[in-house]
Amino acid sequence: MKQVNFIVRENVPIAADTWKLVLEGDCSAISGSGQFVQLSIPGVFLRRPFSVSDVQDGLLTIVYKVVGKGTRYMTALKEGDSVDTITGLGKGFHPQKTGRKALLIGGSVGTAPLLLLARELLAAGKEVEVALGFNTATLVFYKEEFEKLGLKVHLATVDGTAGLKGVVTEAIAPARGYDYYYCCGSKIMMKAVAAYLDTPGEFSMEERMGCGTGICYGCSIQTNNGPARVCADGPVFAKEDMIW
Repeated sequence: MKQVNFIVRENVPIAADTWKLVLEGDCSAISGSGQFVQLSIPGVFLRRPFSVSDVQDGLLTIVYKVVGKGTRYMTALKEGDSVDTITGLGKGFHPQKTGRKALLIGGSVGTAPLLLLARELLAAGKEVEVALGFNTATLVFYKEEFEKLGLKVHLATVDGTAGLKGVVTEAIAPARGYDYYYCCGSKIMMKAVAAYLDTPGEFSMEERMGCGTGICYGCSIQTNNGPARVCADGPVFAKEDMIW
């Protein structure tokens, strides 16, 4: 864990109410995909947690959805602004658990942390396929980024305006040959994925956080191994540990 003052290099909308923020600074505390950072936002008491979407060449990318006062303020960040950030938080995905091929499953903004994971899996010589679910076409993002990595992407939207019509399980159905999966999205979506797939996998959970470091226990959930803190014991948990 390290506190860093990052400098804004880019802050742009990439889908409806969805923005990409690129920060430059010391990324050394970020050890891999699935971790998160906490940003200090003026006028907001608690720091806001965001999953690490990508890390390359000293640049940290996060994707955020505009849902309240804090994220609305973030849309006003401009190039050169400084952002007080705590980095290297949480326990992330385990790329080494994949055998030959992994399936990445993203729902809405939960797609964000899967980009770095895809890079890690490809670097390890694994095959990767992607299944994404969104409510409508205007919310879709990162499909092209995955395709630029050479990955097959299956897309579903609830209203059928892009890809297959339906929820994310419709996008999962055409995928073949994977022996492990990684999933991030709403709790309802991830519960449906866990019930739909017999394959082993892991989930990146989201809960309201206070401290973000495991001290306050405000983000605790029940697992098959007892109570766990999403911020410190997760946010990534194995499928077999989850109680839905």
